[in-house]
Amino acid sequence: VDHQKADWVSIHEKICQLLIPVPTSLPLLLSEKERKHGTEQLVRRQKYIMELSFSRAQQFVWDGKHKEAIPAALHALRFGTQVYGSNSVPLVPAYLLLAEVSACVGSLPQASKYLSQAQWIVLKTPDCSAAVQYQLHRSLGHFYAAKGNFEQALYHLANDVYLASSTFGLKSLETSGGYFHMANVFFHQKKMDIANSLYAEV
Repeated sequence: VDHQKADWVSIHEKICQLLIPVPTSLPLLLSEKERKHGTEQLVRRQKYIMELSFSRAQQFVWDGKHKEAIPAALHALRFGTQVYGSNSVPLVPAYLLLAEVSACVGSLPQASKYLSQAQWIVLKTPDCSAAVQYQLHRSLGHFYAAKGNFEQALYHLANDVYLASSTFGLKSLETSGGYFHMANVFFHQKKMDIANSLYAEV
């Protein structure tokens, strides 16, 4: 009952009506053109549910409601898998979001699994964009910082800054996020001069 209530509050209420046609298979008596149109409609609907679920989960994270974000993020991953397959780059943001909320609710082993899956997808995709890679390194930086492994955290956050600046520019908001998280790590290490310098840069 608790699980159903959490699912309803998180996302199901928003997508309930959209789910009705999704599981139904297309009748065999339809023409090729009708089947193709039906399949395109189904994929369009699944993409919409994925995007809606992801943005809903993100909104919960921004509001500090990490537990509520989990069912919505899982729906984003589920429908993304149906549309793109189980090892595709468009799933990486959902895995990273699930890793973030798992870490925030104190489940670092689960966060590690989601991060490993995201990392595997990026590694096996040679043409993966820097825009996706910097997000992966930022998430890995957060994860290692949460574990207290500040050297690994700084390594990944430095990669985050490099990739974000090469894609969006040195003075971009995307790059400033990497500086901010690096500053937080230096702050935890009591290296206040470096931390303050990075905060000033942000």
